[in-house]
Amino acid sequence: MRIVLLGAPGAGKGSQAKKIAEKYGLPHISTGDIFRSLRPDTELGRIFAEYSAKGQLVPDEIVLKIVEERLEKDDCKNGFIMDGFPRTIPQAEAFERDIHADVALNFQVDYGILMDRLTGRWTCKKCGAPYHVSTMNGITVCSKCGGELIQREDDKAETVAKRLQVYDSQTKPLIEFYEKVGVLKTLDASKPIDEVFEKIVQILDNL
Repeated sequence: MRIVLLGAPGAGKGSQAKKIAEKYGLPHISTGDIFRSLRPDTELGRIFAEYSAKGQLVPDEIVLKIVEERLEKDDCKNGFIMDGFPRTIPQAEAFERDIHADVALNFQVDYGILMDRLTGRWTCKKCGAPYHVSTMNGITVCSKCGGELIQREDDKAETVAKRLQVYDSQTKPLIEFYEKVGVLKTLDASKPIDEVFEKIVQILDNL
């Protein structure tokens, strides 16, 4: 089962991908996580930091190279969950030439909700645990490991606004692309996580 997740930043793709991966035993491939794990003293690490700070997308040729290498690993033989890729029409076209998606799940959320979700998001610097200002109650360290809580540069208001603009111009057209391919399924991702996941399971079980 080859699953592509579509949706603006903060739409909940990562959270749902983890739940899908656990239920169906599929690898969750997040291009964002791959880039963030790159060492900053490497060429790719420097390129990602430069584009991320500006709220811009990493060039297609670099993303395609990284995705291709990841999909060659044994755990992808029976399928995968692609989170954060493709992000542009050229990426989608290149992907569909070699590997066809069985379903593209489109997470639809109002932009006002997305701004609140993203600008209020904080992360543990040590273990990566996610937090949100609405439930942090003033804490500044991670309740799991004691690490420092930080706000990523790409979650700050100015960068979030830029990310949503980039999504509108470059990534949103993917909805029409996958609709034409015939594999698009749209979900109301403003609903509670478990409710959205129930809808996802219904879709995947009927493939």
